[in-house]
Amino acid sequence: MSTLQDAPPEAPRRLSLPVATLIGLLALAAALGVGHLVAGFVGYTASPFIAVANYVIDHSPTAVVKWAERTLGTWDKPVLKLGLAVVLVLFALVAGQLSRRTPRAGQVLVVLLGAAGVAAVYVRSDLGQVSLLAPVAALVAGLAVFTFLHRIALPVDVVDERGFDRRKFLRAGVGVAAGSGIAAVAGQVTGTSSNAEDSRAVVGPLVPARTAPPLPADADFAKLGSPPFITPNADFYRIDTALVVPQLRTEDWSLRIHGMVDREVKFSYADIRSRPLVERRVTLTCVSNEVGGPLISNATWIGVDLVDLLDQAGVQPGAEQMFATSVDGWTCGTPANVALDPDRGAMLAIGMNGQPLPVEHGFPARIVIPGLYGYVSATKWVESLEFTRWDARQAYWLSRGWAEQAPIKTESRIDSPRGFAGVTAGKVRLTGTAWAQHTGIATVEVRLDQGPWQPATLAAEVSKDTWRMWWIELGVPKGTHQASVRATDQDGYTQTENRADPVPDGATGWHSVTLDAR
Repeated sequence: MSTLQDAPPEAPRRLSLPVATLIGLLALAAALGVGHLVAGFVGYTASPFIAVANYVIDHSPTAVVKWAERTLGTWDKPVLKLGLAVVLVLFALVAGQLSRRTPRAGQVLVVLLGAAGVAAVYVRSDLGQVSLLAPVAALVAGLAVFTFLHRIALPVDVVDERGFDRRKFLRAGVGVAAGSGIAAVAGQVTGTSSNAEDSRAVVGPLVPARTAPPLPADADFAKLGSPPFITPNADFYRIDTALVVPQLRTEDWSLRIHGMVDREVKFSYADIRSRPLVERRVTLTCVSNEVGGPLISNATWIGVDLVDLLDQAGVQPGAEQMFATSVDGWTCGTPANVALDPDRGAMLAIGMNGQPLPVEHGFPARIVIPGLYGYVSATKWVESLEFTRWDARQAYWLSRGWAEQAPIKTESRIDSPRGFAGVTAGKVRLTGTAWAQHTGIATVEVRLDQGPWQPATLAAEVSKDTWRMWWIELGVPKGTHQASVRATDQDGYTQTENRADPVPDGATGWHSVTLDAR
């Protein structure tokens, strides 16, 4: 006669690995899809995925940011998105695996992940409180789907996963996946319906009342290996914190000038467009540019003199900085005395190389101030200029250890031959670029190994606010040699050999390349 003691122990209720994994992934898909859908209505960058990625950008250590700019270039943001996607997938997998017997552990992880999305949106200065609806909706959707699928896969009256209704689970899973995809697509369409490219296309030709002087024929030595004097829009370097390029129509844009001013003023795009436009060639340089680096480009800008707009507001004595804010929340502090200097040539630019500004370069309008590194002078998608004191507001990069004052340093580089290039021994031509914006380049010298410095031939000076190309022929014997370049600006300063890191106010040092002469 059998007894209770003889009965086999009851098998623990447990999901299989594939089912538990699928539940975690489907819950993640639901959260991201619903969050993206709601963000399409309350603010596109409130989408939890985008908000968390932006938080990573804003709070990454300076060393990491520099490495990404130097190593990945314009691929830094796609790589960030991919990396974040991998992290989220791993998080979902862990949530599923920890919930094979009970959903509680996975539910806790879903809530923690959702809370991170809520926090990432909450700290964004460019998003209002209503934007919190997107991450909250994502949290609720993820938690609901996780709990719902877990109950279908492991109902209370089933011993283990082998007894659950597979068809019911698969139907539910397919429904969740399809719904998540539809929600994500709908959010994308809704959030990007304000298409800046369509608005840009109807701006029409920008005809300056004051044109830049004609370019001399010898403005560059592109045929010899230097960059072209004017950088094509598609090749112009781009460094910014915008994970999603702002999509702003001209009819929705305005510029507000306020703070320590006699009167607050606001300009619409039509106001700016109707003013006499000025055309200037200005070279922009990123402070993160390493010695010999590529983060420098030159364009012909069309816009209005910034000082004319500031004069209408009447900037008050005692204002120390022009605190500029972009529509995506990025901020920039420019020395007020520079912005107000009529000889500086600061612009509110609406055109670039004969076209309305490209969207990724600030359409509808951006700031361009010659002679200062971009992080204190070149706000894209600008919407606000507040005059204040340095101790009252800290701009984005200033709060991360970069310098308050950031005049561009006199620098030069060798563009061809490239480093470690094989060359034929004998006469070797080198070409390159030098810059000292708002001061101008006086001379460029090149030397081989530790030999004497030899003067290079300079291209015609187009403007003190633009770069200047050079070339030289050196006698290079067989073997491995090092060519170095240095520039002297029109104030008489010769760039130093001493290497300095870009932080906090720009790199210094001579650029050198190794030549293998055969």
